[in-house]
Amino acid sequence: MMPPRTVQYRKNTLCSRLNTNIIYDGFMSIPPAIDYENIFLRSPVGMCVSQNRIIQACNEALAKMFGYAREDLIGKSLLVLYPTPDEFERTGQRITPIMNAKGSYSDERIMKRANQEMFWCHVIGRSLVPNDPHAAGIWTFEDLSAKRPVTAELTPREREIAALLVEGKTSKLIARQIGLSPRTVEMHRAKLMRKFSAATSSELVHRLVGVTSNEH
Repeated sequence: MMPPRTVQYRKNTLCSRLNTNIIYDGFMSIPPAIDYENIFLRSPVGMCVSQNRIIQACNEALAKMFGYAREDLIGKSLLVLYPTPDEFERTGQRITPIMNAKGSYSDERIMKRANQEMFWCHVIGRSLVPNDPHAAGIWTFEDLSAKRPVTAELTPREREIAALLVEGKTSKLIARQIGLSPRTVEMHRAKLMRKFSAATSSELVHRLVGVTSNEH
């Protein structure tokens, strides 16, 4: 005679999963169910899912990092996380060809909290729709402010160039990537060197990433 079996189907907002309870001769075996929604919400890394650059879901770590209530971010444009609309637009344009080629993107950039505080953030994204990177994607955000504080007031263009300098890009490559002349990029680099009291380009990069002169 076959033992009785009960099968229970449960759904949550992020996935459908099967949870089967099997009873044999009075003993119950309950296979562990993976609660993907809870994993997403409680992940220690800030995460969000976007469609056309609109936040469709985000977790508690992301909301706390940027200083919002989680429900206040749902349905909002990713623009609210950027220092300016111009930086939001330029970053979106820069991401597109890289996402199309690789399917993923990462950088370190200055973002903005709800209280207007600027902070360095490591951002990684993966497109969920091939050849249409902004259609749908999943993004992670890591707050770097503890080891890399923003110690100078920068213009939007200086923030953009600072982020690319941290990636190790030359003035010529930066100019090509953001559509400026190499001379203009050098001008912004010189302003950054003055603001960070850096004598050389190498020292500037060390200051940008939070390394002091005693550490190198």
